[in-house]
Amino acid sequence: MRHSFAPSRTPVAPCALALLFFLLATLGLAPAGPARAQADTHVTLTLRGDETPETVRKLVDALSTGGRKVEIRITGKDQPVQAAPVAVANDAATPANTSPSQGETPIEAFWDHFVDGLTQGVSAVPRLAALPDAWRSAWARNRNGASGLPAGWGLIAGLALAITAAGLARFATAGWFARRLRPKGPEFTPRLIASSWGLFQDLMTLMVGLAALHAARMLWLPEPDLAATTLRVIANGVVIGAAHLILGRFLLSPGVPERRIMPLPRAKRHFGLLAFYGIASPILLTTAVASQHAVGPGPVAGLFTLVGIAVTLFKVWWFIDARHDLAALILESAHEPGPGRRVIAVGAGWLYAASAVAIWMVGNAAAMMEGGARWAEAAGLTQLIIVLVPILAVGTTSLMACRQAHAAALGERAPLTLALGHAARAAAGGVIWAGGFYLLARLWGGFLLGGSSTEFSAFSQRAAGVVMLAFAGWVALVFLRAFFDAYAPKRGATGPVDEDATLEESIPSRLATVLPVLRGVVLGAVVGLTGLVVLSRLGVDIGPLLAGFGILGLAISFGSQALVRDIVSGFFFMIEDAFRVGEYVDTGRLKGTVEKISLRSMQLRHQSGQIHTVPFGQIPSLTNASRDWATLKFNVRLDHSADIEKARKAIKKTGLALLEDPEFAPHFIAPLKMQGVADITDSAIVIRLKFTAKPNQASSLQREALKRVYRALNEAGVPFASNAVTVRGGEATSQAGAAAAISAVPPPSPLAPAAG
Repeated sequence: MRHSFAPSRTPVAPCALALLFFLLATLGLAPAGPARAQADTHVTLTLRGDETPETVRKLVDALSTGGRKVEIRITGKDQPVQAAPVAVANDAATPANTSPSQGETPIEAFWDHFVDGLTQGVSAVPRLAALPDAWRSAWARNRNGASGLPAGWGLIAGLALAITAAGLARFATAGWFARRLRPKGPEFTPRLIASSWGLFQDLMTLMVGLAALHAARMLWLPEPDLAATTLRVIANGVVIGAAHLILGRFLLSPGVPERRIMPLPRAKRHFGLLAFYGIASPILLTTAVASQHAVGPGPVAGLFTLVGIAVTLFKVWWFIDARHDLAALILESAHEPGPGRRVIAVGAGWLYAASAVAIWMVGNAAAMMEGGARWAEAAGLTQLIIVLVPILAVGTTSLMACRQAHAAALGERAPLTLALGHAARAAAGGVIWAGGFYLLARLWGGFLLGGSSTEFSAFSQRAAGVVMLAFAGWVALVFLRAFFDAYAPKRGATGPVDEDATLEESIPSRLATVLPVLRGVVLGAVVGLTGLVVLSRLGVDIGPLLAGFGILGLAISFGSQALVRDIVSGFFFMIEDAFRVGEYVDTGRLKGTVEKISLRSMQLRHQSGQIHTVPFGQIPSLTNASRDWATLKFNVRLDHSADIEKARKAIKKTGLALLEDPEFAPHFIAPLKMQGVADITDSAIVIRLKFTAKPNQASSLQREALKRVYRALNEAGVPFASNAVTVRGGEATSQAGAAAAISAVPPPSPLAPAAG
């Protein structure tokens, strides 16, 4: 999913996005027809009359498991006691033994029940041929339609009225909703708001249709007979199918990609498959349930079996076909997918296909198990949990991430605020996921582990304590990582840096320099303490571990004196605030810009690009050239004939121009000026210039000042010193040179006029 001011990714747990697709196919009723048949079983218990009340209570509780009706008959003391069901009031097959044999594991017992349930369902398939006649016979006994509108036409009229009312309501509100269904931006929050309006419109349409259907039943089918039951079952099927379509439109938004809040690849194809599943599956289940109410569970067991097989095969094919889309969705939810996420992405489709098969197996095994109705109920609740947990977790975390990104875009970038936001988002998502897993454990733990409710409650309480401690440690770890990352100095370019470019001020504060050094220590301490506390709660004696760690620490401290010296020296360097990341320092032997500080050493980047790693214990003294301010002094050589006052005025004018330049003025602390004549040599007058500026801009300001001073002196006519050498000799030499120069003058031309 995308959130505000971020690309299409989710700051979400990896399983959440994958399960969002799984919920699209698992929503609905579990086709556990045999379990439903067992719930309608009538059992007769025959007693002699001398049994104790406690014995009778235990027998009734055992026989009434799954909702069966128990009839008690007392025959007298002379008759043998029958403490087991002796008669079943319907023609559904009843298992001879519903409890696991001695020495049989729960898994083996479950497999035996599944095979028996599937065999019973398959054996009932040939009896479907008698279903039409039985249905007509049951329909003829309807009390509705005896006078007035026939029951069949009443059923059709109710459905037509519901469809018409829903269509009119949607048409009447289409214009009002159309203005709200257009998202106001590509971020997650506007898309969520627009999709929520669409969800509200769909739910309103469904409610209007159900209200019309209820009114039609009260008007045309008032008697509680098969016709009214069929209409009620159809209404349940409509709710199931509409739930699929509404949920699919809310998440996938087919035809409106700008409103889509779950970027699933091939979204239109999957919505089409979802629509087919959401319509076909309720129709089949509605037919089976209505037939069960009409002719009893026996003949319908085969129909439930066929429906369950067809639905499961469709789910398995769908998950296998969508495995690549699931993998892409899981991988795109992280900026840098790790190996664990890649493994989950590859196996997600196959895992969900296996879960669909497992739910189908539970539905078949429930028919042959003691308390099978509870197993079928657990399967249905499992599907509901799988639906709700991913939606709540992903939606909550995405919305919180969107709000956090929006606040950051408005300038709220305080490290503590960012860290609290990350921790709150992780805690919210973790609580939702933990609640979902806890409910699943409560549903299936007692069944799979085979323990009593008291034993499982005690075990779940201990497990919950361990999970809560681990969860608290994880939230603390998320908070600390976000807090340290917020203070971490921004890494500059790793390649060569253009010296002529204007550098930005990126020297971090003292706290921002110290906290990244402590990051590894604090995070390691949190992980270690959490692990020790969890082990202690699990019953592990952590005393030997603590003693071993203490001995190991002493061995390291005595055997690695250089390491201890480096750590202690670095500790005092940090306390004295001798340097920070981004500052230029000189350690005596090496110099460069501080790029990284660890617990033992620091890394210096030389101007030429080399990286020097310097242990703190090997730094006798350190010079920081990037703290507060820097004064630069440099010389200019002028010719002996230069006017010094004119040069001073030109340089002063140049300094004022630099202070007025918006590019360079913010970096000056004291303006450029001429200090005076520093030296007079045989060939030049040396004048000294200086200015004070921010340390990280001093070199670039000096280059700019020299460029402007050269131009200003030339414009003012102030000559620079020359390296030309002047050779002078004696008087004779001068006369000889003059004679030679005169002799070198050519004689006048004969045609030239004489001088008058």
